[in-house]
Amino acid sequence: MAFKPRRFVCNLGATARCRRGFVSLKGLRHHHNSIHPVLTHDDIPPVHDDILPAHPPVLPLEDHPLSPPPEGLPCTPSPDRLTNPPSPRSPYQAYVEDAPDEDDLELAPPQARRIQHPILDGTPVDAQGNDLPAGAPPAPYAANADTTDWAPFENRAQFEITDFLFRHNQMLASHIDILLDLWAASQHEGNDPPFTSHTDLYNKIDSIGHGDVPWESFSIQYCGDLPAGETPAWMQSKYEVWFRNPRTLIQNQIGNLDYVNEMDYTPVQVFDANGQRTWSDFMMANWAWRQANKIAEDPATHGGMFVLIILGSDKTTVSVATGQNEYYSLYISNGNIHNNVRRAHRNGVSLAGFLSIPKTDRAFADNATFRSFRRQLYHLSLAQILEPLRSGMMTPEITRCPDGHLRRVIYGIGPYIADYPEQVMLACIVSGWCPRCTAHRDNLDGGGGGGKRSHGLTELLMEAYDDKELWDNHGVIPDILPFTASFPRANIHELISFDILHQVIKGSFKDHLVTWVEQYLKTVHTAGVVTTIMADIDRRIAAVPSFPGLRRFPDGRGFKQWTGDDSKALMKAMSPPQMVRAIAAFTDFCYLVRRSIINEDTLAEIDEALRHFHADCVIFKETGVRPTGFSLPHQHSLIHYRYLIQEFGAPNGLCSSITESKHIKALAASRVDFEARGMLKGPCISESVQALTIAAGDVVPDNNGNGGAVPDHNGDGNVVPDHNDNGDAMGAHLMPAAARNNARNANAVDGPRVQATVTLARKKARGYPRRVDILAERIGIPDLLLLVRQFLYDQLNPDAMLAGSDVDITECPRFDTNSKISVFHSAQAIFYSLSDICGVGGMHRQCIRAVPTWHSKGSRNDCIFAEKDANLPRMRGLHVAQFVPAADEPCDQTGMWLQKPDFNAGNQRVISVIHLDSVMRVAHLIPMYGAERLPYDFHFTYSLFAFNTYYVNKFSDHNAYEVAF
Repeated sequence: MAFKPRRFVCNLGATARCRRGFVSLKGLRHHHNSIHPVLTHDDIPPVHDDILPAHPPVLPLEDHPLSPPPEGLPCTPSPDRLTNPPSPRSPYQAYVEDAPDEDDLELAPPQARRIQHPILDGTPVDAQGNDLPAGAPPAPYAANADTTDWAPFENRAQFEITDFLFRHNQMLASHIDILLDLWAASQHEGNDPPFTSHTDLYNKIDSIGHGDVPWESFSIQYCGDLPAGETPAWMQSKYEVWFRNPRTLIQNQIGNLDYVNEMDYTPVQVFDANGQRTWSDFMMANWAWRQANKIAEDPATHGGMFVLIILGSDKTTVSVATGQNEYYSLYISNGNIHNNVRRAHRNGVSLAGFLSIPKTDRAFADNATFRSFRRQLYHLSLAQILEPLRSGMMTPEITRCPDGHLRRVIYGIGPYIADYPEQVMLACIVSGWCPRCTAHRDNLDGGGGGGKRSHGLTELLMEAYDDKELWDNHGVIPDILPFTASFPRANIHELISFDILHQVIKGSFKDHLVTWVEQYLKTVHTAGVVTTIMADIDRRIAAVPSFPGLRRFPDGRGFKQWTGDDSKALMKAMSPPQMVRAIAAFTDFCYLVRRSIINEDTLAEIDEALRHFHADCVIFKETGVRPTGFSLPHQHSLIHYRYLIQEFGAPNGLCSSITESKHIKALAASRVDFEARGMLKGPCISESVQALTIAAGDVVPDNNGNGGAVPDHNGDGNVVPDHNDNGDAMGAHLMPAAARNNARNANAVDGPRVQATVTLARKKARGYPRRVDILAERIGIPDLLLLVRQFLYDQLNPDAMLAGSDVDITECPRFDTNSKISVFHSAQAIFYSLSDICGVGGMHRQCIRAVPTWHSKGSRNDCIFAEKDANLPRMRGLHVAQFVPAADEPCDQTGMWLQKPDFNAGNQRVISVIHLDSVMRVAHLIPMYGAERLPYDFHFTYSLFAFNTYYVNKFSDHNAYEVAF
């Protein structure tokens, strides 16, 4: 069979070109229809457009002057930036009392407001720093590179080979050499492979000039007093720290053209159509506004753009060819890009460095001097790495932004993403204490909590108390201050961010609540009974019906290696039948704080869920599971979430899952040792991957979907040159199996924002009769023709008093049995769900399946939500297909609605034909198992048919949580 090159390349995708290649135009069109569909339903507003347009006019400054600084000093803004003097308002709250003028009301819904900071408003400037007039074009770029040139690669094919081997396949260096040897052997004499060796390929990558931020290093050594006798090895060692210039990294981020519509140039306060304050992206929150107030005390900063630095670090162990290697990676981002960009891994988070990990033998592991040095090494390293940003924290720097304009940028250290052990290290506190407040470790949630920690408070405590008092009664490490103490306007205690993954999901849920339930069973039952109960719980978890994007537990929860996805999936699976009100309230809290847009009503719901959790959680103390109470840092952190949302915006923009996901790109590519790869001589692997990505994006795409790596031919039979205007940077990459599987079930979608659209599969199922009467017999629904006629009656008489099922069949339209009909086993629902896995536009895809055989085990028939009454709220306005409500209100323990199968007088499931447009999405039902134990061979595909009552799982995903209650 002749080789067929993949010349037809997909260049669609709202945020990044797809670049999947196809051998035919038909294949490309099929891909467009299934993966990048053109949706025709009405658009819903974008992420913040339910509040205001993306770039509304600035509201008048009357009654909205700059809030006074915390010290009470008056600000002196220039007359052209502020029309009225400041009024005495609290600098800690972003109060706004403006009313939009008539022009604003034409663009905004009633009462909706978006108000930007009146002083640090991100005014565009020219290269000399002079303000540009409104509407002036951006200052010109320097000489632009040729975006159709494949340099430093010889041609397109050489680039794509490099990109495939290094970035996609991550092939071992030795395997690259073997492949090149085989390549050379297959060539005619005089035709060489694209590279001579893996070293040649690596050198080509290192010569890419795009986004190249070179690695630098410094070393730190212990210089304190040496002990008598033998000196420990750690005191004599030099500890190297590798880093990249954070100032250059941030400039690359805020200058990325991809973020032109995904960045805020000034702090803003946003109010929805109901007049409620909303929090989503970082610049919409109070902390950024308050920092801008402080910066604006210096008149030289007026008109500037506040760029806050988001940091995150985490230890991770990577298996490489040389063995197990532990890395302490440091990541950097900025708070100006929107949360969806940071979550979508679009280079909004950069690897900034590798911190050193001092090691010693067991004899010195608990040595006070060693532990003190380890802390000092950590904070000195962070301070040294961030030093290039210091000057820009006080004096504005002219920097290019995604819209092409230059702006005066002022940097500031912002939130730090870390799990609790690292928060302890960052805040220089004793483990068990809160890094944000002074609540005592023995009673973290009692007595109304503690006051705020600060560097100033720590210094006062150090002056007043001895080391033992500091350690035991205040939780303060006595010999060090955090690295932020040496930077302007930075206080690590207020910058410790929330962490949904470690604090809420892995910590409070998995490590606490799940464990406590098992301990409770062990408390009230004998060992043999507990084993039987746990085995039945495992079978019940395994029997939960499938759901798109939801991880199943075929063996229950009895496994040892937990991941973040496991914890989140188990939370969804275990909640309904086994959990009590405390766990239901806790799960409510989890889903509320995970929303991408939070308003004042949501904050009230968060408070209520947390109140119920604390009230019901005492059952674990009363039953002896937690006899000492709940003074636990992870659970204590929950009481800070409301305040932190107001300070930093939605928590899903500042979660350690963002930095942990970067480990894959930063380290998993390290199939060979970093040092052997050449990190000490040039860019490391993660930078090379990023350089390849940027290089790919800098080449002009083909507007016709053509441009594979293999050159095409024109009508004269001549080869079309590589360097034409239609070259796409990446073409012939097959979608990985995991990605294909994900695309079939639940994944993110680029494209227009729609409320809901459901489309049938592109291919019909084979082997079914085309006549409705014969099909009815084949699928076991003898009344199918009758149901079709009733459906046609409803469609043709939408305002009729009676439904088609209630009128005489003679009044229903006839249906020609010779008409050809088709059967489809699946459909896809695309809907707006910003809090779930989605594209930057907030779109999410689910696959709805109705197949007679699923993995050779039995049929799979996904349950669906169908619209009942658009005027009724949430579940009251929805049908669950083939089920009816079992109660008028949700369950008082789980908060979930109950459904029961819909049977007719003959004890048969009620069946009807409905329009595809009435289908909304997949519904997830979990059986109410009752007291009977499940059979050992019970398969989850039986679950939707075997029980009398079901919970509507509102925790299946975030969209379900917002509609299924």
